[in-house]
Amino acid sequence: MGISRYALVAVVLVAWEAAPRLGLVDAGFFPPFSAVIGELWAQGVSGALPRNAAISIGRAAAGFALAVLAAIPAGLLLGTLPTLAECCTPLFMVLAAANPFLLFHVALLFLGIGEAPKITMIAWVCGWPLLFGSMAAMARPDAELLRTGRAFGLGGWALTRRVLLPAAAPAIATSLRLSAGLAFFVLIAAEMMGASSGLGWLVLTYQESYHAARIYAAAVAIAIPGLLADSAFEWLERKLSPKENVYAIE
Repeated sequence: MGISRYALVAVVLVAWEAAPRLGLVDAGFFPPFSAVIGELWAQGVSGALPRNAAISIGRAAAGFALAVLAAIPAGLLLGTLPTLAECCTPLFMVLAAANPFLLFHVALLFLGIGEAPKITMIAWVCGWPLLFGSMAAMARPDAELLRTGRAFGLGGWALTRRVLLPAAAPAIATSLRLSAGLAFFVLIAAEMMGASSGLGWLVLTYQESYHAARIYAAAVAIAIPGLLADSAFEWLERKLSPKENVYAIE
């Protein structure tokens, strides 16, 4: 099972290496995978990739943390207040559908040029899945869990803390995983639109010099932290899920 999971990845990498070397594609636009890894190593040794990757990860982490701190408590609270949630949801849906790349320029007007617009844009995009996921998780608790909790004399905050929040944790973990992926997606776009550092800016710099291997190397460097974050939240999601679901997956 473990081998089959990575078989397609291996096939893609072999095809990537072979296609430009056999002349099937232009190596100037699509260099071999080994050349990309060579540039990844060279740019890593020079310090360009580590330095800009650290800046990008810091921005993504700051925006994601801001979204978590604002959206999850708000979603949990609204999930316990269905009337208020019903009134607010249409407005939230309109705001969530707003184009974040247009909002980035609005943020520039109010926050100026610097880190604040980028972090705000990341937090804005990441916050909506967390808000809606938390609301849904608290608004639809398992009826059997509620009966069991009340049978043990729990009510009010005790019922929320010991029954509702643990039951909502798997759905919140799923929202965290989705938002983490969005953080890196929006981050690169924001850095391409207005930054003088970071992996997105580095891709633009390499593009201006028409160095294809370095562009692909930067793309690989962008993918690595995103994959690590996704794996971490996937582990958390499985950890918080009921045991029978874990067994079913495996």
